[in-house]
Amino acid sequence: MKKYLSFLIKLFVFTLILGGIFYLVRSWWNPIWIHEYTPNMILFYFGLGLVSGLILQFLSSIGEENSVPLILGAGLIRLLASLGFVFVVLWIGTENILWFVVNFFVIYLLYLLFDIYMFITNLRPHSE
Repeated sequence: MKKYLSFLIKLFVFTLILGGIFYLVRSWWNPIWIHEYTPNMILFYFGLGLVSGLILQFLSSIGEENSVPLILGAGLIRLLASLGFVFVVLWIGTENILWFVVNFFVIYLLYLLFDIYMFITNLRPHSE
């Protein structure tokens, strides 16, 4: 239970920090390079990270010998869900498609770095 709570807190704090940075930059300078769907993107990745992270931690706690295929499968599911999100938003129609894709890619990479950090911190106790 402590492992799940720690993951939830870290994900929530990371999302708040990332959302706060985007909010402050957008409210103070109002640049054109921050797309209007940026809060939706952050919420999408928060939800995706929450669901996939909790499922991944639950499945890895059952059997640690399958951890690599589980992590690769979760990464593939995140990638496909991200492509689906981009497809739906572009199909609905949005302005500034280039900045939407750039912002989406930046947020995707930041959440990917967060996932890699969480994966490395979970490997440390098992390496001994």
